[in-house]
Amino acid sequence: MIGLREGSAPEGHFDVAVVGAGAVGCAVARELSGRGARCALIEAGPDVGAGTSKANTAILHTGFDAKPGTIESGLVARGYELLSEYAGRAGIPNARLGALMVAWTAEQRDALPGIEAKARENGYGEARTVDLEELYAREPNLGPGAEGALEIPGEGIVCPFTATLAYATEAVAAGCELVLNAAVTGVRASGGGHEIETARGPLSAAHLVNAAGLHSDEIDSMLGHSDFRVTPRRGELIVFDKLARGLVNHVLLPVPTEKTKGVLVSPTVYGNLLLGPTADDTDDKADRSTTATGLGALIEAGARILPRLEEQEVTATYVGLRAATEHRDYQLTAHPEKRYVCAGGIRSTGITASLAIAEWVREALADAGLDLADEPEPTAMRMPNIGEFGTRPYQEGELIAREPDYGRIVCFCERVTRGEIDAALAGPIPPVDPDGLRRRTRALMGRCQGFFCGAEVAAALAESTSRPPGTRSGGAGTDAG
Repeated sequence: MIGLREGSAPEGHFDVAVVGAGAVGCAVARELSGRGARCALIEAGPDVGAGTSKANTAILHTGFDAKPGTIESGLVARGYELLSEYAGRAGIPNARLGALMVAWTAEQRDALPGIEAKARENGYGEARTVDLEELYAREPNLGPGAEGALEIPGEGIVCPFTATLAYATEAVAAGCELVLNAAVTGVRASGGGHEIETARGPLSAAHLVNAAGLHSDEIDSMLGHSDFRVTPRRGELIVFDKLARGLVNHVLLPVPTEKTKGVLVSPTVYGNLLLGPTADDTDDKADRSTTATGLGALIEAGARILPRLEEQEVTATYVGLRAATEHRDYQLTAHPEKRYVCAGGIRSTGITASLAIAEWVREALADAGLDLADEPEPTAMRMPNIGEFGTRPYQEGELIAREPDYGRIVCFCERVTRGEIDAALAGPIPPVDPDGLRRRTRALMGRCQGFFCGAEVAAALAESTSRPPGTRSGGAGTDAG
């Protein structure tokens, strides 16, 4: 039933239905399935991680600047520990580069001691102020006029694509049913559980977890609640060419405001440089269009932070929509009498907090009567590496000797081989469109944006998706033994 583009919803009664296959939903499904629960992971789109989880700044947050005492502050700190460990074990590209929060005005400089104190209150004791001599020695390309900085050595970057896919892959390996193209249209109580209407037909579950991201308020309303409203916060971002990567050594953070963490400059695990995001509230949950105004504002901000950035070529632009609400905290609530848990209002820190949120949900469901194993079933999964902080397949002579297609580069911008493409198409959760293949391999993601490799990639994708599910062939996929 994995990844079917046609057909009805799976039959039978599930222990848990998880609505939303972004990072949080996939992490929850992994946590519960690995402890013996029969789960259905329901996603409106054609793939996992295709919404907010794919379009963000991909920062691995320490939680140093979260509001102390909030649900978010505790879960981000715990999630940072969990994801750091899991990423190393599962092969998720990541790097602890450290961050420098740069103050550009006297007012921002005066705010730094308070942010350092907040970090200590959140249990993070490594933040420290940096004088201007040290700041410019460590970031020689930084623009003139900085007033001071705060160092956060634990901050890092991570691959959100691989993280979400890894969670989903482990969930499926543990028996979770992944139900794609299945937007939820209604939920009603039935026999102490839930009857869930989807675009693929109905299914039933004893417990329901709402991890629907931008649509989490709509699912919450179906359960009779009106505790929050999602107002999407549009964030435009610019990806610069790999030649720009040498301009910075750390993640460069702004001093945050009441509304947003602000515009940052950050390396990516793929070797590019990222600038953004903007922060504009909208009522349109599908508006992912860039604007001349937004991109112009980013270029202006980037030129102040790194003057040489104006000389660099842009590889891509994109927009992320964060599930902002009228509240400053995650909307994480348990309703044991309804066997319902809501994980709404998860914003930019969601990737980092995802595994901790999954723990929280698991404990809430156990309190509501869900029978779970004390310890998860052990796995030995290792995801294909699509990052630049490890060896890529085109560099592995022994692998190429065994499987020559891993030495045949198809996407020259990103050094993606035919072996990687075939392996992704034959994987346990195969992509069904170019965007899904991009997130699994980096094909089409480079400076030519598919001009060179697009035809071959499209042909391979068309050949794979034209076969009935379960009959695809190709190179070795994810090791999920």
